Amino acid sequence: MSTNNSNNNLKLAYTILCDDVRLEVGNKLSLMGVFQNIMVQQVPVSLIKFAVVSHWQGGDGGTHLSEVRILNDDRTQPIVVSQPTRFEVTEGGFADNISFFVNVTFPAPGRYWIQTLVDSSLFDEFPLMIVEAGNVMGVPTGESETVN
Repeated sequence: MSTNNSNNNLKLAYTILCDDVRLEVGNKLSLMGVFQNIMVQQVPVSLIKFAVVSHWQGGDGGTHLSEVRILNDDRTQPIVVSQPTRFEVTEGGFADNISFFVNVTFPAPGRYWIQTLVDSSLFDEFPLMIVEAGNVMGVPTGESETVN
């Protein structure tokens, strides 16, 4: 997803959800367990650890404060909110910002919203679906579907 903001031409090139991130030799990031949605056997479900990786590009450069939050479907209740972190994008350069979350509980299946704030303003958001494995084909958990 690519999003533009008038704040110093800051651009969010992409956001990736994954189980873990490691910094390797040569300042390279290794992302483990990249996902788009979460399929579980039952809810509520607690995720031990996951990360939100944001890759920023900036034409004019500058220092910014980033915060990631996950909200329920109607965006009224936060499930989890990261601590604000500073990142700096040099003129014409890029920066990666990683927010780690531990022991996050999703109380029900459905849509949640991953929001990225920059300098206390909403910059981007996208949905995260929590799906119960038994309900993927419309079959309630614990029941099987008979095909004739």
